[in-house]
Amino acid sequence: MAETTVASRIAHEIDFDAEGRQAGYLRAPLSRNTSGWGVVEIPIVVVRNGRGPTLLLTGGVHGDEYEGQIAVSELARTLQPAQLQGRVIMMPAVNIPAVLADTRLSPVDNRDMNRCFPGNARGTFSEMLAHFLDAVILPMVDVSVDLHTAGHSGDSVPSTNMHHIADTGLMARTLAAAEAFGAPYNVVFAGVDEGATLTSAVERRGILSLGTELGGWGRVNIEGLRIGRRGVMNILRHLGMVEGSPDTVQRDGAAGTRHMHVPGRDCYSFAPAAGTFEPTGLVGQQVRAGTPAGYLHFVEDTGRAPVEVRYRRDGILWMSAGPGRVARGDTVAVVMTDYPG
Repeated sequence: MAETTVASRIAHEIDFDAEGRQAGYLRAPLSRNTSGWGVVEIPIVVVRNGRGPTLLLTGGVHGDEYEGQIAVSELARTLQPAQLQGRVIMMPAVNIPAVLADTRLSPVDNRDMNRCFPGNARGTFSEMLAHFLDAVILPMVDVSVDLHTAGHSGDSVPSTNMHHIADTGLMARTLAAAEAFGAPYNVVFAGVDEGATLTSAVERRGILSLGTELGGWGRVNIEGLRIGRRGVMNILRHLGMVEGSPDTVQRDGAAGTRHMHVPGRDCYSFAPAAGTFEPTGLVGQQVRAGTPAGYLHFVEDTGRAPVEVRYRRDGILWMSAGPGRVARGDTVAVVMTDYPG
């Protein structure tokens, strides 16, 4: 866990225990050439009314992932205390320097904030911000929903996602929350580097954690945004924080969410060299092991033939590469299969 005995360097004027609606800013110190005592202002809105759970909604942990930013900021503007039982903490643009720069990494320290947890109060900007979330915000939270997309690095089927959790009770509650969110798919996955993510920080505290992947390819996914907007309201209904029942009917008429998983590294296909990647499939399509995921072209070398990159497992394409140019080791495809549970 984060160093909870070390005070955060981030200041704020929010009273998290107060009733009503509060809108303000976290002020993270950032000394720079033009402002030795400068701060970065990170928007936060807290709405509280009566007794009930605390829900944390975050968007913009990666700056080039837009659907969560829009969905959380809209709810932050419109949710009124009289509608609510409990407390909602909303941070639509967590990594505000990256949001304003339209980048995955923070332009302040060139770090992926979602690989910095549990953070460090004395560390770089991203580490300091991760520490504040882990040490100050998470101890108040019962449920966390962190909204992501594949950003500029790829495309994804609109979905919720979660890790496998050893606590069977928490695992069941998380699967139920994913069903209530109402995306077409929910993916139980093991990522390439998950230990330092916000999801893992939430799970280490025994808190229900749900993520999303709502599109990508560097644009606002219209369907992904619809699912995100509906999903945050569905979670509030599922938790009994607002009136009503979750709406989980899918565009294709399906009654609810299809549970999937990414059980191992053979679900991932990686680029074996730097080049221009031509994908063969779209996310959501059925694929088969041994068939081409795409072709790696070497357009700068007139004598070099393309290299075929293959799927390593049967299933449905969850994510595919976004940019045409890829580096050696970049993920170009992720396949999901039906969850056995």
